[in-house]
Amino acid sequence: MHSRFRSDRRLTTRMGITLFLLGLLYVGFVAALIVLLKSWVLVVVVAAGLLGAQYWFSDRIALYAMRGRVVEREEFPELHGVVDRLCALADMPKPVVAVSDMDMPNAFATGRNPDHAVVCVTTGLLRRLEPAELEGVLAHELSHVAHKDVAVITVASFLGVIAGLIVRFAFYSQVFGGARRDQNTAVIFAAVMGVSVAVYALSFLLIRALSRYRELAADRAAALLTGRPSVLASALTKVSGDIARIPTKDLRTAQAFNAFYFTPALGREPGVARLFSTHPSLEQRLDQLGRISAELGEAAAPGGV
Repeated sequence: MHSRFRSDRRLTTRMGITLFLLGLLYVGFVAALIVLLKSWVLVVVVAAGLLGAQYWFSDRIALYAMRGRVVEREEFPELHGVVDRLCALADMPKPVVAVSDMDMPNAFATGRNPDHAVVCVTTGLLRRLEPAELEGVLAHELSHVAHKDVAVITVASFLGVIAGLIVRFAFYSQVFGGARRDQNTAVIFAAVMGVSVAVYALSFLLIRALSRYRELAADRAAALLTGRPSVLASALTKVSGDIARIPTKDLRTAQAFNAFYFTPALGREPGVARLFSTHPSLEQRLDQLGRISAELGEAAAPGGV
């Protein structure tokens, strides 16, 4: 399937390199666990089962975690209308359309391929954006589906999820069952935790680097498809400003899924956190859209509708 979204060779190259490096890391991780736990059957079966579940059911998992529900045309005709127009313009299959009942203005796409994808927007986003701005955001999300980087991020995040789960399991096992273990078992658990922490840290950095570039690629593809980068710039400015005013305690749950969102749920966190952000800065995104606007000779200035 080849959509009319502008292809991005640099994105494709980065996705390939990231998956290759994570694959090597994953093989090493599994091998280390087999050596430490002395049970290759358990490690392989559990790892393969979790990877398969995350790949095949990623859309359902993401919708459930972010309180999204599939909606029909009768319930949200305008939303379906925008998605229909963009899919026709991009010459791509229409994804499942969902809505999340959250005040935080945001959107995300998930799914293993363009034929099994979901695009979800929050009610907070629908209330705040003008129709043209909503079209820009949805074009951004559909470009993730067309570029297949949604599937790559889903698979790439698997290793970090597994490593994080093992760290938690090992930690609580030591805390609540340490008195009943001998010294050799304690050493094995410490080694497993150490390997898992290292794997989590490396996968964290690789995924963040890819995620920041894919957001710029999605902005670029959406702006070129619609021919209105200033509208997307306006939506970015509005959404980022509104998220910053939402109390941090209300954003904590959403922050675990920042890699999938249109804009990160960062609230008022200090600038240091942005070094490890899943998204480029707002300034970077607006600068790029401004350059595209100039190249296209768009009449409206970036930030205007």
